Amino acid sequence: MFGRLPGWPWTSRAAKTESTVGDDHLTLARESLSELIDDSRLPAGIREALAHDYAAVEAMLDKLQHGHLHISALGRVSTGKSSLLNALIGDKRFAASPLHGETQHSSMQAWSEIEAAGVYLIDTPGLDEAGGEERESMAKEVARRSDLVIFVLDGDITDSELTSLRTLLAQGRPVVVALNKKDLYTAHELAALLESVRSKTAGLVHPGDVIAVAAEPRPQQVIERAADGSEVVSERVRHPDVSDLKTRLWDIFEAEGKTLAALNASLFASDLSDQVGRRMLEARRKIGDKLVRTYCIAKGVAVAFNPVPVADLFAAAFIDVGMVVHLSRVYDLPLSRREAGSLVGVIVAEAAALMGTVWALHFVSSALKVGTAGLSTIVTAGAQGAVAYYSTYIVGRVAAEYLSAGKSWGDGGPKKVVQEILDSLDRDTVLREARVEIRKRLGMSAGSS
Repeated sequence: MFGRLPGWPWTSRAAKTESTVGDDHLTLARESLSELIDDSRLPAGIREALAHDYAAVEAMLDKLQHGHLHISALGRVSTGKSSLLNALIGDKRFAASPLHGETQHSSMQAWSEIEAAGVYLIDTPGLDEAGGEERESMAKEVARRSDLVIFVLDGDITDSELTSLRTLLAQGRPVVVALNKKDLYTAHELAALLESVRSKTAGLVHPGDVIAVAAEPRPQQVIERAADGSEVVSERVRHPDVSDLKTRLWDIFEAEGKTLAALNASLFASDLSDQVGRRMLEARRKIGDKLVRTYCIAKGVAVAFNPVPVADLFAAAFIDVGMVVHLSRVYDLPLSRREAGSLVGVIVAEAAALMGTVWALHFVSSALKVGTAGLSTIVTAGAQGAVAYYSTYIVGRVAAEYLSAGKSWGDGGPKKVVQEILDSLDRDTVLREARVEIRKRLGMSAGSS
């Protein structure tokens, strides 16, 4: 077994059984990707924002259709990723150089062996290239869309490499670790190095999937004695030693090739679905916030204009219920007016228990407005309207949180949600903004009468 998502059944099967199971996995993966592309509920703006990802979905569907597998090499700069891929292919297809960070962009080449039809190798920029944050992001993105990752080391694994390895495995990507440049070590040193890497990756990567390779071994120095007794020094070219890695890769392909492709496609579809969900929720929150503000102003003005305290309360409840019904449609979780009324009742009750003084101010302000007999209507009405605005803002924020969680209060219940919303608000700022908005509208109304 190799580095993988815990619990995934990577056991070897008979070819016929694997083919059948693999076909089933591929079918499910294609359906998941097709559903993402054909989802008519997705707003155009969100689809445009994720255009790059949707293009990747199209490419992945094409990849599944043709039965292709993608293997990427990932690692620090100068660990020999490009050389390793060249050694696997048997030809210098990828740019390899002793210069630091030769690979500037990801590139892909088909595996040249006949039996490797449909298998593509992908080179990536180094993870630690100085000033290369964009390249590191690109490397991780390529690895995320690969069916299998060869994680290349050139010595004992570092903390940063271990962190990157954990990130790959957390994404569900199968990983084989290649310890490159084995020709630089004695047999004893190499054994100790392999033991150290296997120990540090225990529980992450199977020991059998930490494999020593020599992608581009240095020439071997040969000393020969001439007939006259002098020594002649020459160099003997050594060929790449990647046979163990190549054998392991083919064992994986033969046992689980189709399932690998299906797993990667399914993980990618799941990741994109999560992104779409977050974008949609973000868009709904923005729309919902504008909606709540509109209802807050409507309620504040309605309460400020109405001189009868009881009617104020009736108008307030009517507006809050209408707002929640409207909000439920924004979140695609429609509520009836009765359901919305019950929700408003729960929120108001919890808020009243947590902030009794504000609700008391509502009644005092209402009484003050009637008692002044209209002598300072704009001042007192504005104050009362601001409190009404604030109360509706709380109802709207709490209702939006409830709806965004799929009509759920979570483990803490409504009291916890209301408390969190209240703690997040600057009451004085909201009330000040409310007074400005309401007085503006009261002044406009007075000027037009």
